[in-house]
Order: sequence, then structure tokens, then C-alpha cells
Amino acid sequence: MRILIADDHDLLRDTLKLYLESQTGIEPVTARDLPEALSLMAKDGPFDLVLLDYGMPGMNGLEGLKAALAVEGDSKVALMSGTAPREIAEAALALGSAGFLPKTLPAKTLANAVRFMAMGEQYAPVDFMTAPPAEAEATNPMAEGLSPRELQVLEGLCAGKSNKEIARDLGVMEPTVKLHVKTLYRKIGAGNRTQAAVLAKDAGLF
Repeated sequence: MRILIADDHDLLRDTLKLYLESQTGIEPVTARDLPEALSLMAKDGPFDLVLLDYGMPGMNGLEGLKAALAVEGDSKVALMSGTAPREIAEAALALGSAGFLPKTLPAKTLANAVRFMAMGEQYAPVDFMTAPPAEAEATNPMAEGLSPRELQVLEGLCAGKSNKEIARDLGVMEPTVKLHVKTLYRKIGAGNRTQAAVLAKDAGLF
């Protein structure tokens, strides 16, 4: 079983490759961004399964998934993400994605999901797809004062991500993230990224 893993985070990509290599019958190949993944699909495909990181360079939201699905050879293509909301997962499945893998999945579950999708089935974790809105977002005073997008940006700040990384994760332009950062600073009374992260954590968010 040949699997293509495309992710711009070296540690995650290499760790996933090593783990899947340890599983009987799985031969992983890696790419650092969407252009490299598309090139490998065209040159060395079809693969039994292609895993695309939703936030890596070149993806431009779901456009990257559409481009991969359009490559000749009928490789099955799935999305991975650590931050994309359920709405993105639902849209990806509707476009014909083989599945959606949150990066929080346990390794054994991920390996089983890879085999499941490679066999032609569509996979998405039931708990992720059916989870109600986070309780903190529904009742937290700070969360109530922010838009859903501002909350996503604030979560990125709490994770120590740059504006560029947050933009990639959310599939938006970097200037858009800068605007959201400026607005949420004003709303929560923060003067910089560190202070915004401290205030968010003190308020019980993320």
C-alpha cells in the first residue's frame, strides 16, 4: 500500500512517515507542500491514499483538495488538520475527499483510518463530526465578545503561531489575520501577542 503524506511541518510529517513504515504493508512517501505533492501524484501515482495537510503552502483552503482530486490516476485523497472546523471537514467530504483526519487522532486509530480509506471507504471521526460547540465558547464571557474567526486566530496566538502560519491553517490571506489580531487586541484589552495568549488562558480558553 503506497501512501503520500504532504505536510509542511517536518516533525509531524517525519513522525507520521516513521510510524506508518512500522505498520505491515504500508509504504509512505512524503512531500513538503501542495506543488510537490501534485508533482509526485502525476509522476509516481496513483497512490492508494494521499494525505494533504489543510494548512500547508499551496492549499488555498479547499482549492488544493480540488486540484489533487483532479490529478489523473484516481488516487484517493484525504485532508488532515489540527485546526480546521467541522464545516471544512463536511465540505471536503462533499467534494469527494476520502476522509478527514484531525491531527489529534491516536496513532493506532490513524493507521486504521489510512487502511480504511485506502480500501475505498470514506472516513471521518464520529466524535469530531457530531461534537456540539465547545462549552467554553458558548458560555465564556471573552469568547462571547469575539467572532468565530477571531476565536480561531486567538487560538493560533495561544499556540505560538505566526500570522503566516495562522493564515495557512485558516485558508485566508495574512493581511486578513493581521486585521483580526488588531481587532481582538482591542476587544480583550491586549497590547501584544503574549499578553493576548495569557489573557485567553486566564479566561479559561484553549
